[in-house]
Amino acid sequence: MNYVDDDASSGSGDDGNLLDGQNKRPSVTPSSSGRRKRSRKATGDAIVDAMLEIAAASKMRASAIMKNEDRFSISKCIKVLDEMQDKSTGLDDLDIELDEMELVAAAAGYYYYNSITRQIRCSSSPSGSGFLNVVLEGPDDLCREMFRMEKHVFHNLCYTLRHRGMLRDTAGVMIEEQLAIFLNIVGHNERNRVIQERFQHSGETISRHFNNVLKAIKSLSREFLQPPNICTPPEILNSNRFSPYFKDCIGVIDGMHIPAHVPAKDQSRFRNRKGVLSQNVLAACTFDLQFIFVYPGWEGSAADSRVLRAVLDDPDQNFPHISEGKYYLVDTGYSNMEGFLAPYPGVRHHLHEYRGANQLPRNAKELFNHRHSSLRNVIQRSFDVLKTRFPILKLAPQYAFHVQRDIVIAACVLHNYIRHEERHDWLFSGIEGVTVDELPDFDEQPELQFASSIQEQIASSLRESIAGVMWNDFLNKWDQW
Repeated sequence: MNYVDDDASSGSGDDGNLLDGQNKRPSVTPSSSGRRKRSRKATGDAIVDAMLEIAAASKMRASAIMKNEDRFSISKCIKVLDEMQDKSTGLDDLDIELDEMELVAAAAGYYYYNSITRQIRCSSSPSGSGFLNVVLEGPDDLCREMFRMEKHVFHNLCYTLRHRGMLRDTAGVMIEEQLAIFLNIVGHNERNRVIQERFQHSGETISRHFNNVLKAIKSLSREFLQPPNICTPPEILNSNRFSPYFKDCIGVIDGMHIPAHVPAKDQSRFRNRKGVLSQNVLAACTFDLQFIFVYPGWEGSAADSRVLRAVLDDPDQNFPHISEGKYYLVDTGYSNMEGFLAPYPGVRHHLHEYRGANQLPRNAKELFNHRHSSLRNVIQRSFDVLKTRFPILKLAPQYAFHVQRDIVIAACVLHNYIRHEERHDWLFSGIEGVTVDELPDFDEQPELQFASSIQEQIASSLRESIAGVMWNDFLNKWDQW
């Protein structure tokens, strides 16, 4: 659409007369050029008044345009203005010059063009259950994109929620559509207004069903966030690099920082060491990329070791029991103690530090740290899949903080549910065998006085024995390191 340059008319000084609030033309004494030069604000007021007159006089024409599926153009708008002027419809009293008429026509045309095309788009594009049907009956890729899961996984989840009475169909919104609304929000970080347009429901309806689905999925956490198997995981058992050295390892623990939206009075506590407002989420996962335990809600300034200590000291958190002799892998932000095996401090342990010319380890501690980090990378891959599937976790959503916390739990539950229902899900398949670079630790040193001396001695002895056997095999077997 071409817009008329209003500078061409205002530069001439031949502006039309103004209208007051009563649509009366004031008397103006002609200047040397024959007319008084109007201010920009006054010109804008005249244009607004003229647009209202045009809108009132053009309702029938707008209806005809929609009926004939014709598009509004500036030239047609100008023609209508001329015809209206010839028929003395009242615009003669406005005393608007032709150049200003063109400007008004451009504005009115743009307004009508947008309103008409928007109405046509709403009537022709799928909305509400229509949108849901298009996605479920369309290509598989469309369902993956919009609902972040395969079609059969979506249907199975709907069946579970309906069969267990966690959700119920309402007069206007079926459970399938309720779940679709929720997945669209967390899977695309969409705002309520966008979802209103897409599903053709009010903001209150969207919000209500979002919260209902969030509550229902969160209630599945006890079923799908399960303690790990005490047997040696196949990912360790079938690897010469990890077996038999880590045969008693049952999982990995790490912290995950999720951007947070909090009131100004709480921002200092939630600002992490990178200066970003976040919540520190403690997470444990298996080597099958499934989450065992999730504890969100801690302020971003809290150290990882402090969060873990709070969980272990609070029985109500239901942290999975660690059988004797078993342990989780943790990074340098945690204490090396019984049940939690950390790398050697002060020794390179990030995978990128073993690339290039410094590829080979030089001693037992470096070899241990490299394999420890390689095995621990599974939790970074789990985080990567989680955030890729649910981008709402990459940005701070505008929800109350308790809702932000619950979204993290629900996302982890859905993550595990999808892994259980479809092992060859496209995101899980894409991360297999991939090493995800670990971000620099927020806490390179754990808080002091976390573990007792006895716990530290037990863990240190275990680490020394693993590193010794591993180094001895490395010197005598050069096929893998």
